[in-house]
Amino acid sequence: MTGPTSRPPRRSALLRATTVVAAVVPLCTAGWFGWRALDHSDPAAATAAPPSAVQSGTGQSGSQTPATPQSPPTSGAPSGSTPTGGAPTGTPTGTAAAPGDTPAPSAAADLTGRTVVLDPGHNPGNFAHPTEINRQVDVGNGHKECDTTGTETDAGYTETDYTLDVTRRARALLTARGAKVVFTQDGDRPWGPCVDERARAGADAHADVALSVHGDGGPASGSGFHVILPAKVVAGKADNSAIVEPSHRLGLLLRDSFHAATGEPYADYIAHDGLDTRSDLGGLNLSAVPKVFIECGNMRNSADARRMTDPQWRQQAAQGIADALTAFLTTH
Repeated sequence: MTGPTSRPPRRSALLRATTVVAAVVPLCTAGWFGWRALDHSDPAAATAAPPSAVQSGTGQSGSQTPATPQSPPTSGAPSGSTPTGGAPTGTPTGTAAAPGDTPAPSAAADLTGRTVVLDPGHNPGNFAHPTEINRQVDVGNGHKECDTTGTETDAGYTETDYTLDVTRRARALLTARGAKVVFTQDGDRPWGPCVDERARAGADAHADVALSVHGDGGPASGSGFHVILPAKVVAGKADNSAIVEPSHRLGLLLRDSFHAATGEPYADYIAHDGLDTRSDLGGLNLSAVPKVFIECGNMRNSADARRMTDPQWRQQAAQGIADALTAFLTTH
């Protein structure tokens, strides 16, 4: 062992250092030449990164950024293709049409030579003629008041104003299709007419069909519309046997067309599926032509009242009525 003060001969230390240097230098030189050979053998491999290594702009999440699609050729789209940024020609780009926005298939029908009686319910002057409208008239299976005043909304919009407005709109639509339209009253009479006269109007005009338009005065909690169909009545002066079946067909067409045009639901406080069959209405008992009534909504209900006082909705109501009558007259 060597002691703390011992020193190896200087010659031996120098010899060892020379030996180490002689061994290391060739190894380093060989390594350098090998690295240079690899570095120049495939330049593309040294610079290209694998696709999976491309990261998002921040480089934090490691998520891949989708490749940006190349722009299509600018020489023009092939025939029949959809232009970029737009819908194909003729394809609607908006939402589905609301009821009444899409023209009905029957709108272009030709009603030349056909006659329609429209009966606007009640009369604006009835309020001033209680004696005349309260007298009883024979409806075949009983007696009823000549006429009534009708109902109104809580804000005072009257049923008579509603029925005249909607029937006038429906008249314009039907006349444009070639029909002759006859009114039982057009606000041009002081009162009435009575229900038996209204029923005779169809036969007097040699009409093909008749329709009475009303607004209901039901409970405020109830809403919706309904169509009133004639029950068969053979009693006294009434015999409506011949019109019951075609009137029921008219009623179904009217229910479906009115609902489609206005979006108004079927009544939830009266009738069933929007249809009610009655034997107590002189206008139906005594009619000689197919006829129904429509109660377009409940004027005592706030939601129905808002719709019925809206001119745009009334136009839709008239559209539904005109389309139903047109379908009835062209699908016998």
